Amino acid sequence: MGGKPAGRVSENAGLAEGVKILIADDDSASRKLLAGTLQRLGYDVTEAAEGTEAWEVLRGEGAPRLAIIDWMMPGMDGVEICRRLRTLTDRPYIYTLLLSARERTEDVVEGLGAGADDYLSKPFNAHELEARLRAGKRILDLVDLLTSARERLQLQATHDSLTGLLNRGAILERLEQEVDRARREHLHVAVLMGDLDHFKTINDEHGHLIGDTVLRQVSLRLRATVRPYDVVGRYGGEEFLILAPGCDRSDALALAERIRLSIVKEPFEIPQGAIAMTMSLGATAAEITGRVDPDSLLRVADAALYRAKRKGRNCVEVAPAGEVFSEDTQAPAESG
Repeated sequence: MGGKPAGRVSENAGLAEGVKILIADDDSASRKLLAGTLQRLGYDVTEAAEGTEAWEVLRGEGAPRLAIIDWMMPGMDGVEICRRLRTLTDRPYIYTLLLSARERTEDVVEGLGAGADDYLSKPFNAHELEARLRAGKRILDLVDLLTSARERLQLQATHDSLTGLLNRGAILERLEQEVDRARREHLHVAVLMGDLDHFKTINDEHGHLIGDTVLRQVSLRLRATVRPYDVVGRYGGEEFLILAPGCDRSDALALAERIRLSIVKEPFEIPQGAIAMTMSLGATAAEITGRVDPDSLLRVADAALYRAKRKGRNCVEVAPAGEVFSEDTQAPAESG
């Protein structure tokens, strides 16, 4: 499978400094020749002598984003590696260049159809190889740019721009997901609603910019107080929704009380000094069965929050066991 490369490496050697690339070829002479060429160009080269080894490298963490794969190899051929790579949709894209002495049109079509991005015949031309790899790097840069843009759009679509918490739509979607998962696994789910007490007076007396400052600080305290796998969202203006998978009624009470204390324990810093705030919370928890749905959990948590407000605020109310199954609920919680 070997052969001498036609032409010399260009004077642009070193422009690919540090870029990781895999060479997979069972012909040691051909592999070493190709590795030397790429190293002179500045690539960080990893070698594999057979197909299974190459596949393990490419599917592992920190895999090279560029790969030159020989068509015919023991263990797994290059076409099969390309085919498997295209099933890996949960990791960065790997640009593959299929290398072979085969030059028939149908062979090229088969290789590209299997998922190879480009095709290069043996013996390779060093200048052509360099140009094709530079084209591959440009494509990877574009893929990364598009991926980054998509992630930013996804973040904007699911997160509240002020607090960075999940927005109302996203937190309700997560609630549905958690309820579905808990139903399958016969688990509890706790739902907590928290509302800042008398928040309207902050906006009235200090302005909405100060109110925004307080909301951001409240969000930071909430995230620091809940468990890593709990979910926090901004449900309304000064109202927050917390989902706590695996929590029963006593766990929900303890979590809600920790959240309440995190708000009241020290004032919130603003340019004019500090503002003391309190939060009222309503909570419910249930083992998810066919009788429990997301709407019933929200309805009962909201009713518990209403009771906390009526009791004088800065307190926690947890719905009695079994209330989540009832259609009889209190009126929704008042704001402020």
